[in-house]
Amino acid sequence: MADLQSTIEQLWEHRTDLAVDDVDANRAILEAVTLLDRGEARVAEIGADGAVLVHEWLKVAILLYFRQSEMATLEVGPFEYADKIPLKHDYAAAGVRVVPGASARFGAFLDRGVVMMPSYVNIGARVGANSMVDTWATVGSCAQIGENVHLGGGVGIGGVLEPPQAAPVIIEDDCMIFSRCIVVDGARVGAGTVLGAGCVLSSTIPVIDAETGEELSRGHVPPWSVAVSATRPRAFPGGDFGLPCVLVINRLTEGERHDKAQLNSILRDHGVAQ
Repeated sequence: MADLQSTIEQLWEHRTDLAVDDVDANRAILEAVTLLDRGEARVAEIGADGAVLVHEWLKVAILLYFRQSEMATLEVGPFEYADKIPLKHDYAAAGVRVVPGASARFGAFLDRGVVMMPSYVNIGARVGANSMVDTWATVGSCAQIGENVHLGGGVGIGGVLEPPQAAPVIIEDDCMIFSRCIVVDGARVGAGTVLGAGCVLSSTIPVIDAETGEELSRGHVPPWSVAVSATRPRAFPGGDFGLPCVLVINRLTEGERHDKAQLNSILRDHGVAQ
């Protein structure tokens, strides 16, 4: 894989001179994107030190794939599309359930047991085993979704393709992301966490502990938390306004399975409707 990485990096460095019909270049680019499609490589992962490690050369390979690909008409039954990137296929062999109306682009990886309701997964994204992408949810390019995750209806997981060194959104294992949450701009949700409906989380939004008022981080909800959307007061020349934050209202026992009735009770106790 090191040789392929070196080739991709060289192609990127000289991309302005790259011809669309360069057979050798296109072969190398397709090989890299195929590694992503099969789950044999990934754009980003959490390193041994707990930090997010971005494999820039794979993001670059995706950018080159867009650059080199030409528009084509795609037909799926009665539906027609015009795009540069083909859709995934062979879902049954991969052990993935895809409901009509759902689609995933080639270069995305869906592990065994994934369920896609009418939804969308973009190139470079990875969805872990036994996770559900619920109705009208979207998983943006290069986003990394862990195992046993439920992305609720209408959840928007942002894509981060450029710049290549930017960390994508990461949702770790065993998370429940309730309906209409938006997680973007390289934000991270720790393992086992529950995000209440309508949360907006980006890399700059403060995550605050409700018990202490302490700002825990920017854009990173700690593992095994129950977190909801909230506001924090800020004074401006025109008056006092509430700016968005994410509020951690409860801590769960590490490794425990989510009991939806219990979670709904916790959210109701804090005045959060689901």
